[in-house]
Amino acid sequence: MLEFFRRFGIPVPPGFVPQPEGRNDQPDGESEQRPKGIGSGFVLSEDGYIMTNAHVVDGADELIVTFPDKTEYPGKIIGADKRTDVAVVKIEAKGLSPVRLGDSDRLRVGEWVMAIGSPYGLENTVTAGIVSAKARETGDFLPFIQTDVAINPGNSGGPLINMRGEVVGINSQIYSRSGGFQGISFAIPIAEAVRVSDQLREQGYVNRGRIGVSIAEVDADTAQALGMEKPTGALVRGVESGSPASKAGVEPGDVIVQFDGKAVNKSLDLPRIVGNTKPDATVSMTVIRRGKEQILRIRVGRFEREPVVAEKPKTPEPVESGAIKAVGLAVVDLTAADKKELKLNQGVRVTAVSGAAARAGLEAGDLILTVGNTQIANAAALEAILQKSDASKPLSLLFRRGQWVQYTLLRR
Repeated sequence: MLEFFRRFGIPVPPGFVPQPEGRNDQPDGESEQRPKGIGSGFVLSEDGYIMTNAHVVDGADELIVTFPDKTEYPGKIIGADKRTDVAVVKIEAKGLSPVRLGDSDRLRVGEWVMAIGSPYGLENTVTAGIVSAKARETGDFLPFIQTDVAINPGNSGGPLINMRGEVVGINSQIYSRSGGFQGISFAIPIAEAVRVSDQLREQGYVNRGRIGVSIAEVDADTAQALGMEKPTGALVRGVESGSPASKAGVEPGDVIVQFDGKAVNKSLDLPRIVGNTKPDATVSMTVIRRGKEQILRIRVGRFEREPVVAEKPKTPEPVESGAIKAVGLAVVDLTAADKKELKLNQGVRVTAVSGAAARAGLEAGDLILTVGNTQIANAAALEAILQKSDASKPLSLLFRRGQWVQYTLLRR
C-alpha cells in the first residue's frame, strides 16, 4: 500500500501504520485484523437519519459515523436497497444540520458540481467538475448523472452538490480500467434516492411493481419486421406464465410504447416505470401488435424473485435437414408424452444450436412454437417454412424456455 501511495503522490492516510511482513504488534487474543471499510454519507434530518450507498454498508457488523469535528456515533442500518444502491443509517443524535436537497430533474449538462467525501480515507475532500450527461444508462435500475468530478474509493455515498449548495445526487460509481478515477463518474439522482429513502425509513424495504415480462431493445430491423415506423418502446421477448402481463393478454412480440400514461421510449424505461408503480394498481398499457396499436388494462404485481427455470429434459437423437441445419439448428419432434407433459399441441425441441440460431439466443432444450407467425407442428413444417422464407430478411420466431414464452429474430 505504501508503494501505491508513493507512485500516485497520495498522502498516507491518518492512522495508516504499515507492518513489516510477518510482524504482529497487536495484543494477545487480537492477532486477526478485522476488515474495515470506509465510505461517505450526508445528514437527511436533525434527528439522525443519514443517506449513503447500499454497497458501503453491505455486510457490515458495526457502523461508526464520524463527523468533521471528529465526533463519532454508532450507526444502525434502517434499510438498504441494492437495486438502486441507496441505504439509510440512523444515529442517536439531535440538532444535526441536514443538507439542502435540490431538484436533480432541473440539473443541466455543463453545470458545475462538486463532490465531498473521504477518498482513500482522506476526510472532507472536495473535488469539482461539470455534469457530463444526464440519464446515463449503465444497465442498472435507474439512470445516472455522469460527471467528470474526481471520485475514488471512499467517496461512495457522499453528496454531489450544485453551485447553490443543494445536494443533487449520491456519488456511487466510476468507470475505470485501473480501479482509480479516469475522468468518468456516476451519481444517483437525488429525486430517485429520496423516493427510495422515504420507503426505507417507513418500512425498511422498497415496494416495486412488476408485470412478468422479459424485454429487449427495438432496433431498426425489429421495427421494420414488426411494421413500425421507427424503433421505439420495449420489445416483449417473453411472458411469464400466470404473471400480470399474461393475464392482461400481453404476447411475445408485442412492443410496449406506453405504461400508465408514461412514454416508453427505450427498453430500460419500462422496468423503472413499472417499478415505480404501486403494486396492485390497475393501469393502462399501450402496445403495438403486428403493426396495430392496442390498449390493455393490467393489474401490477409485486416484485419478487424470478422463478427458477426448469431443467432441460433429455432428448433423443435429433433429425437434421438442409434448411434447419443451415441456420444452425438441430431439432426433434415432440412425442405424445412430451406434448401431454408440456401441455402443447405443436412445436419442436431444439437439441443443438450454432451460427444464426445461437446469435438469435436459442439454446438446447428450447421449444420452437411459431416461425414467421406460422405454427410449427413438427420438424418437417419447420424445414418447409425456412426453405420458403427470404434469407435476406429477419424471421420472427416464438419459442418456449421453461415456463417462459419468448420472441426473437432469426437473421441468416
